[in-house]
Amino acid sequence: MEFQDVVRRRRMVRTYTDRPVPPDVVDRIVHNALRAPSAGFSQGWGFLVLDTPEDIARFRDAARPEQDPENWFAANVEAPLLIVAHSNKDAYLDRYAKPDKGQTDRSEAWWPAPYWDIDTGMASLMMLLTAVDAGLGACFFGIAAARIDAYREAFGVPAHYAPIGAVSIGYSEEPPRDLRGRRRPTADVVHRGRWSQPAG
Repeated sequence: MEFQDVVRRRRMVRTYTDRPVPPDVVDRIVHNALRAPSAGFSQGWGFLVLDTPEDIARFRDAARPEQDPENWFAANVEAPLLIVAHSNKDAYLDRYAKPDKGQTDRSEAWWPAPYWDIDTGMASLMMLLTAVDAGLGACFFGIAAARIDAYREAFGVPAHYAPIGAVSIGYSEEPPRDLRGRRRPTADVVHRGRWSQPAG
């Protein structure tokens, strides 16, 4: 499949069949995630693979807010595979305090953006694209901030790993949708030379 076809087909799928994702496909999804770019090759990420009904149910229970749980996909997700993506800020602060990076301490002050979260997001996108390339559906979603501690406790996640979100993966049970009419025009979001000059 051409890359443009993968991008065209990629959309967030929320309903899946109960058909399991083949182990070799799971391995390929994780393998490609680990090839995402990372600042200073820090690779400050960690992924928790959940692929049994018991683990998925435990995730739902841990992620379910007391108020309005129906508004959170994390509290209602039904998928044969979940991969929770975590960022590790310490890996970046440690890496950039080394002599070859020119910093003398682990300060966050000079970071223009939290690259530990950005890089983990890039790795998550690699998982989404790999899933679609394999003929699967996938959806990236967040966990309610108030449920992070419960999630950590349920799965033994170390404190220095922050769950930035999860990817549900499986064989889609949803009909195809055409979202082209909802996409913002290129001229509204792409600028050339100056911000006031839209792309033609």
